[in-house]
Amino acid sequence: MDIQGNIIQLKGVGDRKALVLKNEAGIETVEDLLYYMPRRYIDRSSFKLIKDCFVNETVSVSGLIQKVTITGFKKKRLEVLIDDGSDTLIGVFFARIDYFMKIFSVNDRVIFSGKINFFKNKQIVHPEFDFIDTESDSMQNTVNTARIVPLYPSSEKLKQAGFDSRGFRRLMKSALDHCIHLINDSIDPGILQKYDLMKLGEAIPAIHFPESFEHAEMARRRLAFNEVFFLQYYLMLCRKHLRESLPRTESIGYDASLVRGFASTLPFLLTPDQEKAFGEIQSDLSRPFPMNRLVQGDVGSGKTVVAMGISLMVSGAGRQVAVMAPTEVLARQHYQSFTSLLPQGTRTEVITGSTPASDKKRIFSGLESGEISIIIGTHALLQETVRFKDLALIIIDEQHRFGVNQRAALREKGNNAHLLVMTATPIPRSLSLTVYGDLDITSIKTKPLTRIPVKTLAFPQSRRDGVFRSMEKYVSQGRQIFYVLPLIEESEKMDLRSAIETYDHLRTVPFAHRNVALLHGRMKQEEKDEVMGRYKSGATDILVSTTVIEVGIDVPNATVIVIEHAERFGLSQLHQLRGRVGRGEHQSFCVLLYPDEISEESRKRIETLVMTDDGFAIAEEDLKLRGSGEIIGSRQHGHAGTFEFANLAEDLGLIMQAREEAEAVVSATGDLDIIFAEMRENRYSGLISGIRKKRILSILS
Repeated sequence: MDIQGNIIQLKGVGDRKALVLKNEAGIETVEDLLYYMPRRYIDRSSFKLIKDCFVNETVSVSGLIQKVTITGFKKKRLEVLIDDGSDTLIGVFFARIDYFMKIFSVNDRVIFSGKINFFKNKQIVHPEFDFIDTESDSMQNTVNTARIVPLYPSSEKLKQAGFDSRGFRRLMKSALDHCIHLINDSIDPGILQKYDLMKLGEAIPAIHFPESFEHAEMARRRLAFNEVFFLQYYLMLCRKHLRESLPRTESIGYDASLVRGFASTLPFLLTPDQEKAFGEIQSDLSRPFPMNRLVQGDVGSGKTVVAMGISLMVSGAGRQVAVMAPTEVLARQHYQSFTSLLPQGTRTEVITGSTPASDKKRIFSGLESGEISIIIGTHALLQETVRFKDLALIIIDEQHRFGVNQRAALREKGNNAHLLVMTATPIPRSLSLTVYGDLDITSIKTKPLTRIPVKTLAFPQSRRDGVFRSMEKYVSQGRQIFYVLPLIEESEKMDLRSAIETYDHLRTVPFAHRNVALLHGRMKQEEKDEVMGRYKSGATDILVSTTVIEVGIDVPNATVIVIEHAERFGLSQLHQLRGRVGRGEHQSFCVLLYPDEISEESRKRIETLVMTDDGFAIAEEDLKLRGSGEIIGSRQHGHAGTFEFANLAEDLGLIMQAREEAEAVVSATGDLDIIFAEMRENRYSGLISGIRKKRILSILS
């Protein structure tokens, strides 16, 4: 048996079933199967005599089969009568009767688990069952009854192939019986003892067939430590390799007075966090290896100003800067900000998908000759025709909108160019310590003193007309309003008001005398630009929109944002939407509308947003409410993806321990070239949850 070999090694798994396991559950090898995490457990350990069982109790009972009969006329059923010496009970089966007739025989000893009911006799309908060896009377090998039983994620196709939870338990038992002796521990025993962690050979069986819920949690913690430790180990090795083994980067001989001069021309003072960000980035640029830094800042904290100042430093040193934004609207907005605030003579251009061919040709030429110092653009920057004379700094805004491959493609256009990625969605601490372990992180938390906090209010849908009256009040004062909805068109499956439906209602009933416009993702780019242009100019009073306005739209005169069906949005997304207002001199408001009846979780999200405007606190709460899977997905292609065992909302202490130990191992590491060669030869691939061989090679590449 090869633990990293194909799953078809296991009895009962042929080519067809192996294909279903691969497509539906990502299980290709025996190793993949062993790390297929149960979604939850149920307690079937409550063993009772049949005479002591009562209706509606969930119990396990054992007895000898006395009779196996098929009864019923129109709807046949199989009845298996068992006797434990105290009383009798019937196991009733309405499906797969022919199959069950073959496996249940008189005088076999069986365990039934399930809920007791009564129809002429005590019975359990479709009980879970295990057979007991009548010679030894042993229940040691039961996997479906008389114990804490795992339930596994299972799609309809998996179930059709025989991989419901029962099928997975049977397959898992087979894999463990054959492979338990092949599991080698890759972590030093001293580390395990230091943190009171189980051995890997104990944890893997325990995660599937624990003796108790506490035993299952001990196993999960060990496997969580494993995946965090090895993720950090490989990320730190790669980072060390980048700094020590790759060609050295020429440090940028910047003139710090340029930033001081730039700051003195701004209509506001830099915050302490902005000053700190400048210092950390300047230090990075003076080193002989590429910068790899993430700047995270709350909405309105001034990340763009930092990007402009650093761009000025690099361009002032005669080098080139590329700034990539996820949308054309945001790219053009950055271009306007850069050209209005940077000193004259800093040649800056913008390129997007809609840039005319004649302008593109001129820009391509200017980049290749070095005449253009700063280029701002969208994915258009990734075109092969975009070539630089000396690209030294890449700035990626809203980095979670871009995949790893896109970032790498832009970086290849320079000679080991420095990388600065920015996000307006603060990252929970546990996430920054794990998935973002290959980046240095700068946090900008303080906001400019001139920024007036947005007041957040929440109302049930029944008070919508009152919200309309308030909207009219602010429009009559010359202010503008965002009105956001989650859907473009009306949905038959969900009782949600669509953007189009709301737009038609607002412009014909309560605001027929006002200019109301519609913006959504399906519109052509030129239509979007026209709508946003009219809104920014003040020609539009109310902009009805989907979440396309979530990031980067800057309209200082917009002082109210109404978010309808707020219960349908994530907490961080609501916070981002709120950041579209509060950018001018007037008090701004965020109004959340929700149905009169909502879930407790939705209510908690809305209450959190009303109580705080601290994006970092909101990110932590969002992680608790949504869990790590959805949040980690933002890291995108080629990275660790969702953790299988670590819980980012609850395992911060364990994460810090695993990271500390990984860092100690890497710092003591010698020749990196030898280590990378050994890794590619599988020496380190082992049983490493969450970062198995295929993921290791992805990160190393």
